Amino acid sequence: MRTTGPNRRNLAGAMPYEPPTHTVERSLRAKTGARIVAGIDEVGRGAWAGPVSVCAAVTGLRRPPDGLTDSKLLTLKRRTELSEVLADWVTSYALGHSSPEEIDALGMTAALRLAAVRALEALPVRPDAIILDGKHDYLGAPWRVRTVIKGDQSCIAVAAASVIAKVRRDAMMAELGLEYADFGFAANAGYPSPTHRTALEEYGPTPHHRLSWSYMDALPRWRHLKKVRITPEAAALEAGGQLGFDF
Repeated sequence: MRTTGPNRRNLAGAMPYEPPTHTVERSLRAKTGARIVAGIDEVGRGAWAGPVSVCAAVTGLRRPPDGLTDSKLLTLKRRTELSEVLADWVTSYALGHSSPEEIDALGMTAALRLAAVRALEALPVRPDAIILDGKHDYLGAPWRVRTVIKGDQSCIAVAAASVIAKVRRDAMMAELGLEYADFGFAANAGYPSPTHRTALEEYGPTPHHRLSWSYMDALPRWRHLKKVRITPEAAALEAGGQLGFDF
């Protein structure tokens, strides 16, 4: 039997939750005149390996598929099913990625922005406004952004982006896992896990690992591979020293 509203439960047996709505999107349309509003969500921020991936989804104001919510509240089976439905249901969507090398070089905030811009620029039509999950606007100008804490649970477009991003990145990591079977990427998607930790200690990081992260400090055999990201301030000081500037 189909249920809605406060009695609805996700298939993982979590507590009841309210389904996402178009409330924020309607507000943006009314206050800013935006016609096309994209929801954005990311996955892979806390992983040790693999890219950080961002999905931008445009849904319009149509009624969403039943059970749509934050991807983390869904079982693997239901999340996969919904992703297939959403690919045809959304008006448009696109994904952008930042590689481990870009994360190491730029830092996570800049890497997130890069991935998000890649996703937005891959959409067939540029959005007039963006609903961004979380409280921090890592996009900034020239994009018109509304941040929403737990937007992946409350906003339909963000929830759709959440599910698509999670399923697509998980599939990417599972494919990497075929080459690096000992790391368990198909199960952990590059996030910390006992299998992942054991493989790192034994074999060291793969070309898909983020080498600037602190987990490298706990790997005595491989610590020499750690990368140190040079901040703009440090780079300026280094350049000044090379040029013989007197500070």
